[in-house]
Amino acid sequence: MYTISTEKSRLDVDMIHRYLSEESYWAKNIPRRIVERSIENALCFGAYEGHTQVGFARVVTDFAIFAYVGDVFVLPAHRGRGVSKMLMRAIREHPSLQEVRRWHLLTDDAHGLYEQFGFHALEEPERHMELAVNSPYPRSADREPRTAGSD
Repeated sequence: MYTISTEKSRLDVDMIHRYLSEESYWAKNIPRRIVERSIENALCFGAYEGHTQVGFARVVTDFAIFAYVGDVFVLPAHRGRGVSKMLMRAIREHPSLQEVRRWHLLTDDAHGLYEQFGFHALEEPERHMELAVNSPYPRSADREPRTAGSD
């Protein structure tokens, strides 16, 4: 049986960092300090089987106008069991997010999941702009980027 919790004290930050830095396509090599900061500054959702965390998602929001859903994942051994749907249902039903009027997310491969929760392609992409930094993390998640003259 799986449960969803927003209690940050329950999060397995080691597992979250390991998955994001080693297995995700969107945060490869992300430093742990960045993962910790992202957790600290977001509404986080953990998926658990008993006391073991098996999934994660976070929402960056002002709780009024805008919410960005990011870092959604379920560990491979627990996929296909509805855990990602439980995470998304908990996010969309969270009491503090009910008045948010614009939601956003990025995905390469989970369009079908998010469409079940009302997400769709941009209706007016010409109105949207972005600034994206490609490959901002060093090769090793524990090292800072090298600069000229540093060893």
